[in-house]
Amino acid sequence: MKRITLTICVVAFLFGACNNNKTEAESASSDSLSPKKEEPAKEKAWIPIDSAAMEKAWMESMAIGEPHKIMAKGAGTWTGDVTMWMADGAPPMKSTSTSVNTMLFGGLYQQAKHSGTMMRQPFEGISTMAYDNTTKEFVSTWIDNMGSGIMLMKGNWNDATKSITLTGKMKNPANGLDCSMREVFKIVDDNHQVLEMYGPDPATGKEYKNMEIQYTRKK
Repeated sequence: MKRITLTICVVAFLFGACNNNKTEAESASSDSLSPKKEEPAKEKAWIPIDSAAMEKAWMESMAIGEPHKIMAKGAGTWTGDVTMWMADGAPPMKSTSTSVNTMLFGGLYQQAKHSGTMMRQPFEGISTMAYDNTTKEFVSTWIDNMGSGIMLMKGNWNDATKSITLTGKMKNPANGLDCSMREVFKIVDDNHQVLEMYGPDPATGKEYKNMEIQYTRKK
């Protein structure tokens, strides 16, 4: 770029007295070759709208709908019969767990506190489930005492199977890479639920079921 600009300047100096038009054209060409500063992207999410429309949108975003009522049916204490597989075809590992589900903020969110054992170690975890009225999807977060990250999953309700399928990614602590996760949460009836977790097989990378929890409501 510097070489092109220097050449144009020399030509303009030598022939400027007898060819002003050519000088102007070459100057314009030089300008077109120079990088232009890009304008910063404008944030469009908060373009002002009238107050009535804003109020209506916010009221809709915080409204309790059927998806929230589905979550509310799961409030209470549940015992879990846990089965884990460390690889596809590996022998199952059995344990038990307890989950206490609580609805928050008037029924907008469900928080579940899980406790039990995993690989012979004390295990604690907390999940938060929401139905986002704006994006029209379920959103779930998960944290536990066997890691330091937050897993985020999103998905939809299938009325035919009475289940929610959530997908997301988590970091493999062994190499720091993302691996895909899938969760299927099925409501059998008012007192029974099933959670299935799927992830990549350590040997083949293909998806397999690595955990299943059969939940029974504690009376």
